[in-house]
Amino acid sequence: MPVPLILGTGTANPATSYSQQDILRIFQIEDAGIRSLFANSHIDRRYLHIPPTEAGQRPQTETQGQLLSKHRADGVELAAQALHACLKDIGAELEDVGYLSCVTSTGFLTPGLSAHLIEALGLPVTCSRLDVVGMGCNAGLNGLNPTASWAASNPGRLAVMVCVEVCSAAYVYDDTMRTAVVNSLFGDGAAAVAVRAAPGSAAPLDTASVTAGMDQGSGPQAALLKFSSRIIPEAIDAMRFDWDDEHGKFSFHLDRDVPYVVGAHAEESVDALLQDTGLRRSDIAHWLVHSGGKKVIDAVKVNLGLTAHDLRHTSSVLRDYGNLSSGSFLFSYQQLQEEKAVEPGDHGVLMTMGPGSTIETALVQWQ
Repeated sequence: MPVPLILGTGTANPATSYSQQDILRIFQIEDAGIRSLFANSHIDRRYLHIPPTEAGQRPQTETQGQLLSKHRADGVELAAQALHACLKDIGAELEDVGYLSCVTSTGFLTPGLSAHLIEALGLPVTCSRLDVVGMGCNAGLNGLNPTASWAASNPGRLAVMVCVEVCSAAYVYDDTMRTAVVNSLFGDGAAAVAVRAAPGSAAPLDTASVTAGMDQGSGPQAALLKFSSRIIPEAIDAMRFDWDDEHGKFSFHLDRDVPYVVGAHAEESVDALLQDTGLRRSDIAHWLVHSGGKKVIDAVKVNLGLTAHDLRHTSSVLRDYGNLSSGSFLFSYQQLQEEKAVEPGDHGVLMTMGPGSTIETALVQWQ
């Protein structure tokens, strides 16, 4: 099969960002435990769609219907911005897109975001499409796998995946520690990635033929070599959406043991990815891990024997954007590309974690 290549990426966030102190002030949170949680999150700022406020009052309470409308309107807007940025990065046009995968876990639509995005942007009506809904923070790699497969099955044609998460459309605001954990962590954002395979290509990849007629973007391009998945059924309730009868809306729950669940299974997940490749973990030059939170990052670092430098982009995305759910790893990928630290031949591991509990991984090699 032809080898699919990541040609470029694009990201987008809402116009307004907030510090953790801003959020505490806007929502008039005085509880010492919750304030400490925000202060120790290792997050400086997040981009959010917060309802309008009047002087001296909290933002208006949004119903579930209003949150779903926010997910649709803001989700389409962010997805469109990220897609335009991605296509600009590679010198492609909307009419070049032959496949569109939209990934989200912060709302539900029928038809899905892919149909709304095609309508809003005038993408080809013949565009093949996929909506990945409700899989959580790991879902970016769940969506990238079929996107890469489509590109490999349709050499020369452009496939695009967009991860769009309006996490503020999934918030419940009250004075409990349960909701505070979620509200202190997640931010709004979208990330798009373009994938294409050259006709007749096989490893080693003919990069020139893959990118013919398109810009080379920022440095070497990553060939998608292998995907691997590991679900941990005994931790199925560790990350979940519940219906909150009191508030009349969905509420996300994060168990305090999530970092330990992820850390305990990180090693076997990566080893399964590298099995039969002839590679060891020490051969991996670049690690792009989901920015799930400071404790999650630390658990991955310890269990895989990584350094702070290895996870510098994971940590910086958490610091500057918060947890962006499914698109976080693409923000890290874009930062790595812009850093120009990658050399042709380097191998990298992409890792995302989320409900299930699930760890998804992918092996790439820059060409």
